[in-house]
Amino acid sequence: MPATVLITTPSFGRFSPEPRALLEGAGCEVRTPEHPHPLSVGQLRDAVRDADALIVGLDPVTDEVLAAAPRLRVVAKHGVGVDNIDVAAAARRGIRVVNAPATNTRAVADLAFALILACARQVVPGHAAVTGGSWGPLFGPELVGKTLGILGYGRIGREVARRAAGFDMRIIAHDPFVPDADIAAAGAVPAGLDECVAKADVLSLHLPAAPGAAPVLTRARLAAMRPHAILVNTARGGLVDETALAEQLHAGRLGAAGLDVYGTEPPSASPLLDAPRTVLTPHIGACTHEANRAMGAAVAADIVRVLEGREPEHPVAG
Repeated sequence: MPATVLITTPSFGRFSPEPRALLEGAGCEVRTPEHPHPLSVGQLRDAVRDADALIVGLDPVTDEVLAAAPRLRVVAKHGVGVDNIDVAAAARRGIRVVNAPATNTRAVADLAFALILACARQVVPGHAAVTGGSWGPLFGPELVGKTLGILGYGRIGREVARRAAGFDMRIIAHDPFVPDADIAAAGAVPAGLDECVAKADVLSLHLPAAPGAAPVLTRARLAAMRPHAILVNTARGGLVDETALAEQLHAGRLGAAGLDVYGTEPPSASPLLDAPRTVLTPHIGACTHEANRAMGAAVAADIVRVLEGREPEHPVAG
């Protein structure tokens, strides 16, 4: 009997046949659910009952979902962050969890810097002005000589720093998981969390966020940012107090915010939707053709490894 792989995310293999071919070449039967992504807990619980492997995007893989899938041996995140997967519950049930680290690093860094430039040079208001029949100068800061603060100096944070170096920006960074010596060796000036927030002309977020954890950028830290600073978040929406950020923007205390992630997605009730000087994108940091192919191939290969009784290349510890 072939192993059944349930794929809930519509982006799997969208721009390359390679990921699906890897699964089918190993004799797997590939299925997709009827419901649109992301599935609810109940929808995923019903869909995964006879699956041996599961590939998800933003779907909530809770203990209830895992309990409903007695054949399930591996859950793969089509991406990097596994905050929507109960990794500890999977480990208790002997289910492996894998992800695709480094496959979207360049893609997310590109978008982060695109948001920085769009905010600084008022690209979105400029587009709206021209298409609306208006004309006139829109002023913004140059990046040369400005301080870029990076919270989270892992793969993506360092790629953002590489791009910033090309603009002759000064780079400071904070990461609670990376020693200061390693940050310095990778080209940034180490800084404490509050120092990094307070000194940055542009602040870019690249930290993980535990489900339900308090925001890193609290009301007090947002108030401590430099007047007219730019905030960019391509990491996790939970890192920022969205209500406080909207208030800072309405009050003219911050220059702009470029956001690709939100506390609730889609952000239909977010106070940021009508906040001024924002550039809002729909969680597209990983959405390049190259990243999509690499991400799909990585998780498909690890699914096959686990189903064949081998160790995955990218396990997530429980």
